[in-house]
Amino acid sequence: MRIGIFGGAFDPVHFGHLLLAEQCREQCGLDQVWFVPTKIPPHKPEGSLTDDKHRVEMLKLAIAGIPEFQVSRIELDRAAISWTVDTLRNLRSGRPDDEFFLLIGADSLRDFSTWREPDAIARLATIVAVNRGPVLPAELTDGVSETVKRSLQVVDIPGVDYSATDIRERVAEDRSIRFLVPRAVEVYIQQHGLYR
Repeated sequence: MRIGIFGGAFDPVHFGHLLLAEQCREQCGLDQVWFVPTKIPPHKPEGSLTDDKHRVEMLKLAIAGIPEFQVSRIELDRAAISWTVDTLRNLRSGRPDDEFFLLIGADSLRDFSTWREPDAIARLATIVAVNRGPVLPAELTDGVSETVKRSLQVVDIPGVDYSATDIRERVAEDRSIRFLVPRAVEVYIQQHGLYR
């Protein structure tokens, strides 16, 4: 099975996330895309994320009825920093016959060399850089190792500029988030008083 691994805070999940996942599924010929909400992101202060249960529930609402999409709790169930290399090792050990694709924004390549064990990540999964355009700007791969470059695949998506930070700010300011998140997610945020 060809499985896309899409990690992030998803705080909240929005249409930009869903578009990225669908374009990667289609262009990379993936059987499934797994949304992997992070427990303790390496570069954010602990406790800065909305409670796990809310982020998981919003993801489930957002992908309901899409059989190729699912939510994985692999990082939430581990009480440690969410290092990508550890997640991929765990997945690989449990599913040695599957092929994994790590879905990241092309801008993440700028600091990919600072990730924990970037070459090991590239050996565990094909790195799918999602870009607005079919060709990566050269400066994005300047500091990237040859191992990572060999693993790299580019997916071109339409330009959408959705931001979870902007969505949280809009909710806090009592502004509309309609058409930025799925309707079920919008209702969930309202019902649970999130981001107020």
